[in-house]
Amino acid sequence: MNKIPESQILVIFGASGDLTHRKLIPSLFELFERKLLPEKLLIVGVARTRQSTDEFRKSLHASIIENGKTYATDNPYLENFLRIIYYIACDTTDGEAYTALFREIEQLRNAAGIDDNILFYLATPPLMYPVIPRFIQEQHQNRSTNGWRRIIVEKPYGRDEAEARHLDRLLCDIFPEREIYRIDHFLGKETVQNILVLRFANSIWEPLWNRNYIDHVEITATETLGVEQRGNYYDSAGALRDMVQSYLLQIMAFTAMEPPSSFEPEAIRNEISKVFRSLRPLSREDICRNTLRAQYAAGSTNGQKLPGYREEPHVNPQSATETFVALKLYIDNWRWADVPFFIYTGKRLAEKRSEIVIHFRNTPRTLFPGQCCGSSCNQLVITLQPDESIRLRFGLKQPGADFEVRQVSMDFFYKSLTSTRLPGAYERLLLDAMRGDSLLYSRSDALELSWHYLAPLLDDWEREKDEGLIFYPAGCTIPREVTRIHGHPYILDESVCSLR
Repeated sequence: MNKIPESQILVIFGASGDLTHRKLIPSLFELFERKLLPEKLLIVGVARTRQSTDEFRKSLHASIIENGKTYATDNPYLENFLRIIYYIACDTTDGEAYTALFREIEQLRNAAGIDDNILFYLATPPLMYPVIPRFIQEQHQNRSTNGWRRIIVEKPYGRDEAEARHLDRLLCDIFPEREIYRIDHFLGKETVQNILVLRFANSIWEPLWNRNYIDHVEITATETLGVEQRGNYYDSAGALRDMVQSYLLQIMAFTAMEPPSSFEPEAIRNEISKVFRSLRPLSREDICRNTLRAQYAAGSTNGQKLPGYREEPHVNPQSATETFVALKLYIDNWRWADVPFFIYTGKRLAEKRSEIVIHFRNTPRTLFPGQCCGSSCNQLVITLQPDESIRLRFGLKQPGADFEVRQVSMDFFYKSLTSTRLPGAYERLLLDAMRGDSLLYSRSDALELSWHYLAPLLDDWEREKDEGLIFYPAGCTIPREVTRIHGHPYILDESVCSLR
């Protein structure tokens, strides 16, 4: 993250929304304070809300402090940062309004002496993803002869394979593929990026990273929160679209990919696409045997009563939307033949945790008393949140006269590597887009391949409605029915629960 981006204007559509105030602007302030932003930069917020630049700056000032990015209201960095932010009110559904919008942006650019480089960020509802780029094109602002144009698109990137392909074709007709940045903030986490370094910078792992030594892989992302105020979005998406299609399948690809020919973004993205092409297609039998969907019902945690999903605001009282997904998949290539990958994700569970667990095969014989048996004896655990860490679990002799074996762990926590704070995911991804580095962004072929893989499952669940949907009480560890897919996965313990 040492290369300083060239001068540019960042135009944020949807600037009055929650994403801009909670994530984007606080992250940009962190980059500004660390002197990582371009020497010449303007941030232009665009939304329909009628307000002045001064009013916009005041609201951002409060958001930065509220989100814990600074505790000093007289912080000189904060005041200097706010001076590079401007606001333009614009009805983004009206094509004619874009003429005045870009006229103002051009005036700001000339006054600041900034090169003709513009990065567009769509922090808007998904229904605006096809609309805003078309109007940008009509104003001939999708390309520049003296600079560049880039666009960042938030997820969800379509609801299914057809929508994703349609949106992709539209965007690729307007912007070159290399200038389209499809963002998923989970890929900005340090530990996700370190999967590549852990594998390809250390000779102790790569010889073991295959079907000969690995029994199975588990990828988990659980949350304690429910849908909060996102009921309208979540009820049309569900856990499969919200977490599996974008985030967890990308994590799976990072874990399973072949060594790239170089560390250039396209070389790595080529290998990621190969993983998706190698996924074993989901047959009807696979869907029945290797997938599970569930929805949280009313429950409690720490004495606090929690509502069921169907009781949440803006959720259909008869909704069949899944809030938990378990999925068993296979990658049909030489490295991973017949090694199952398990994916678990859900809301309103007992713990917030995201991690990858590599389960190595057991020894061929058990020689010692107390020696662990089975595939969970030796594990490499890569925790993405809440405590970013890497742990290796194995057996050692307990002190004493006998060869009694006890499971132990060698732990590394990221906070021990540096005294400075770890950069946030949006900080890393915003800076990468400003620099033109697409490594941590999804490419169109990988995106379409992931949708194509999940298409039979999406079709089946939508056809079956709530048939086969199970329920679990909010606050439990994980639905007991997961044992149908995998008898004793790593995340199961005595706290598993379900409702009949």
